[in-house]
Amino acid sequence: MLPRITNSVAWQQAEMLMQPAFIRLIDNIRKLLDVSAWKGTYKDVLMWPEGVDSETQAFVTQLLQSLESATPEKAEQIREHLGTLPMPHPGYHLCLQRQEQQVIVDLWDLCYRVCFCDYYPGDEQVDIDMDLIDENGEVDWLRLDLKAKALVEKLFANLPTEK
Repeated sequence: MLPRITNSVAWQQAEMLMQPAFIRLIDNIRKLLDVSAWKGTYKDVLMWPEGVDSETQAFVTQLLQSLESATPEKAEQIREHLGTLPMPHPGYHLCLQRQEQQVIVDLWDLCYRVCFCDYYPGDEQVDIDMDLIDENGEVDWLRLDLKAKALVEKLFANLPTEK
């Protein structure tokens, strides 16, 4: 479930914070992976609305793929049909692995935890963390980096220990 932003000012603030937060998260993850026994890979994934069965997911995926090579007329029919079906949104996962252990981290959820106050996966209503915006309405880079770094350090500290 994607967080919902309820007003245009908060929307603009979220747009301003998301990309820098994402970049700081990736950079901090890289730094810890460099000194960790864990190996990390990144993976694009499709995130489906809750309750969408695998049969519907497969059908929508097939329609999306057929859209790429469809004639303009057929493409219009496919788009109309897709408009009636549940659609996935793009996701981005960090897959951490050490020996037989594997942990998958939803990077967008981690990013939301940087940008929003007290965010937990599944929260719909969110509030921008105003501590990340300075008195001029710009990104407070130091606070943003400190929050991203703290979240990544907590993530790595909570990884399973070696067997």
